[in-house]
Amino acid sequence: MARYYKISERNTGIFSSLSVTSILILINIMAFVFFLILLSSKTFSLDIIAIKPSNILHGNYLWTFITSIFIHAGFFHLFVNMLSLFFIGSLVERILGKKRYFYFYMISGLLAGLFFVFSSYLFFPSDLETFAVGASGALFGLVGLLMILTPNLPVFVMFIPIPIKMKYAAPGILILLWLISITGNIPIGNTAHLGGLLTGLVYGIYLRNKYKKKINYLSRHFS
Repeated sequence: MARYYKISERNTGIFSSLSVTSILILINIMAFVFFLILLSSKTFSLDIIAIKPSNILHGNYLWTFITSIFIHAGFFHLFVNMLSLFFIGSLVERILGKKRYFYFYMISGLLAGLFFVFSSYLFFPSDLETFAVGASGALFGLVGLLMILTPNLPVFVMFIPIPIKMKYAAPGILILLWLISITGNIPIGNTAHLGGLLTGLVYGIYLRNKYKKKINYLSRHFS
């Protein structure tokens, strides 16, 4: 049924035979194990793989904008993000098509990292020496996109037993994580999440204006 509401039909090469979501999950798991082993040796610096605003602002370790997307702080962090990616990413991949989905995922992660760096510089100087890792920024890009394309899609949020429409769940999750980080003094990359969400919203508005008929059908399909 996906072929009736997919925005992009053209898939070529390796993207035509493999699930991009499965590949992303596999890369995340492999990267977690690989860098966990390296970091345990105590001869490997976290600066090389994780975003730290002070490093970026001095023009150092710029590749961490990419590596940090595939690195996680612990098993629970990895598990939650990969479980979310499996469900949300699979749907977005069917909607956008494999190649467009992959590019959007990576761009969301990159812009989330940029948003974290510059918000630290402008508003949260205490975060300049903080490391940031995880797929959450890219995931919030997917969530922001679904807020526009499928606002009435029912989703389950954390431990809430009843489904909530995506247009309410997405900002609700963001606010909840922000409250948890403030009240519990837990290091959560809230500004990166916000940057990813904004990226998804902007791209969703663009797609809605460009593919009005398909987006209207998609919205009705998930109403």
